[in-house]
Formats: sequence, structure tokens, C-alpha cells
Amino acid sequence: MITLLRNPVSGLFYILEKIIMSTISKKICLVGDFGVGKTSLIRRFVDRQFSDKYLSTVGVKISRKIVDLIDVNPENKKELQLLIWDIEGSNKFKAIAPTYFQGAKGAIIVADVTQQDTLTSISDHIQTFLAVNPQASIVIALNKSDLIETEYLEKIRQMYQFDNNNHVLSTYVTSAKTGTNVDEIFQLLSHSLV
Repeated sequence: MITLLRNPVSGLFYILEKIIMSTISKKICLVGDFGVGKTSLIRRFVDRQFSDKYLSTVGVKISRKIVDLIDVNPENKKELQLLIWDIEGSNKFKAIAPTYFQGAKGAIIVADVTQQDTLTSISDHIQTFLAVNPQASIVIALNKSDLIETEYLEKIRQMYQFDNNNHVLSTYVTSAKTGTNVDEIFQLLSHSLV
């Protein structure tokens, strides 16, 4: 059913206001060591693409993605515009990376399940991010799960749960290559931001 308004101009403003008011923007950061797959996770989520070619992020790259948030009542659907900051993971960049964290409401901390040193540095990334954004929410992504035997993945995930940290919502085993849990990490973080 279409309702006609007496004043079509004010009707247009009403519709535009509803659209604008129902879209919220939030900044999130993908944080992790060099080569863990931060950019690949973003490309899989935003563009639905994956490439085996390695492209190193220089500094920061910002992507945008609209996420539909539906609560118990489907009429209360909201749109969240994620401003996704892909932060360079090289050691030389770590000193200035916290300046890029400012204003972020959440983070996905990414590690490579095939590289123990990247798993070990998850705690440091959490601490550094929360020092700048003490109220933020965090999701852990243990990436490149397609390169590990399935029976080991749950053990690795349990080792990096961070149950003692209220800011860490959950730990997921992910694969940018296969798409495993990619949407889930972004959806969970998105729901925590509104």
C-alpha cells in the first residue's frame, strides 16, 4: 500500500530523513602482524573476492561496507556503515599505529594460525588497541585455517579465547580464501557497536 502525502516535497524529506537516521557509521580497525591476512579478510567481506597474490598494505587503507542489522523485530532493521581501517602490520609501523586507532569503536585482531609468533602477539595487539580505545569491542580472527588440519583448529581456538578480557567478544577460526567465518566476525562486531 502506498500512502500519498499532500505535500510531496515534505514527503521526500521525510523519506530521506528515515534513510539517514537509520544508517549509523562506526570506525573499526583490523590489527595484526605483517602478512596475517587482514587485507584478504577485508576484500572477502567487502568485495567478495580473494587473491593469492600478496599485496602489502602501506600505512592504512580505508574501506566502507553497509551492514544490515536486524534485531528481534524485523521492522527495527538498521544499517551500519562500517569504516574499516586496514592497518599496516610491519614492525616499523607499530610505533605510529596507535594514532590510527583513535576513534575506533571496535577491532578485529588477526593472527595467522600457521605462524606461532603472530598468535603470541595477539595479547600485545589487544593491549595496544585498548590503551587508545578502552571501551571498544574486539573479535579475534585466527586466519588461514584452510592451511591447518581440521582437528587442530578447535584446540588452537580454545588456546586463544581470552575469556578473562571483557572486551574480547569471541575468537573465530577464519579463512579469507574459503570465506569461513568471515561474515561472522564482522557481523558479531557490528552488532556490538549499536
